Amino acid sequence: MTQHYLKPLFSPESVAIFGASDRVDSVGQIVFSNMLKSGFKGALFPINAKREVVQGHKAYSSLFQINQAVELAVIATPPQTVPDIIEDCGKHGVKAVVVITAGFAETGAAGLALERAVLENARHYGIRLLGPNCLGIMRPAIGLNATFNNGGANVGNLAFVSQSGALCTAILDWAHTNDVGFSSVVSMGSSADVDFGEILDYLVNDQQTQNILLYIEGIRNSRSFMSSLRAAARIKPVILVKGCIFYELKIRAVFRPFCLARYIAVSAFFSNTFSSLP
Repeated sequence: MTQHYLKPLFSPESVAIFGASDRVDSVGQIVFSNMLKSGFKGALFPINAKREVVQGHKAYSSLFQINQAVELAVIATPPQTVPDIIEDCGKHGVKAVVVITAGFAETGAAGLALERAVLENARHYGIRLLGPNCLGIMRPAIGLNATFNNGGANVGNLAFVSQSGALCTAILDWAHTNDVGFSSVVSMGSSADVDFGEILDYLVNDQQTQNILLYIEGIRNSRSFMSSLRAAARIKPVILVKGCIFYELKIRAVFRPFCLARYIAVSAFFSNTFSSLP
C-alpha cells in the first residue's frame, strides 16, 4: 500500500525542534520539554545556534550538523527566520514542517509577504506545512507532543482537529479530567498549506482513529473539504463544530441544533458527544 504523503507529519521517525531552549516558559522550551516528557519513540534533535546543550541534550546549530534524515521539523523561532529555515529543511530533505510561530498574514501586509515567502520555499522543495500560528500536533500513541500546550494527552481513538489553538487547550484540559484519549490532536492555525480536507483524507485511513471531531472557523478550499468530508463520513463518525463570532465567541454544532457561549461551556457538549461515540 502506498504511504500517505502526510505520514511524515503524523508518524515521523525523527523530529527537529527549531528554537528549542532552556528559557523557562518560552515556546521552544515548552515544545522540546513536551517531546521529552511524552517519550517520543524516534530521534529528537534540538536546534539552537547559541547553545551546545538544551535541557540536558546535545543541541545543533543547524540541520546540516545532523548526519541523518529528519522527517519532521517544528519551528518556534521569530517569523523573519522562518523562510530561511524552510529553505534549509528543503535542502536537508525534510518533508513536513509545523510552524508554531505567529506573525504572518494575520498581522498585515508585511506578514502576508513573509508568509508567501515561506510557502514559496516550501512548495519549491515539496514540503507540506502545518500552520503557521498554530499550537502544534500530538500523536499520543508514538509519544509525539510537538505543541506548546501545558501537558500531553491520553491515548485514545478520537482525532481532534481545530483551527483554534485556544479551544485545543480547553478541550485537552477537559479531556484529561474526564479520561478522554486521542489518536491525534491537530491545531491547524492559519491553514496556509495543509488544509482540513487533506487532514481528513489521512485520518479516514488511520487505524488508530475511529472517530473524528472538527472545529472549523473557515474553509479555504470548500470543494476539496466537502469531498473529503463525504468520503470520511461513509467510513467513520465525523462531528463538525462551526465557530462563529457574535458579541462573544460561540460554538455551534452543524449536526446538532444548539450553540454554546464561551469555551468554558463546552464541557456539557463534549460529555454528551463522547458518550455517543462508538
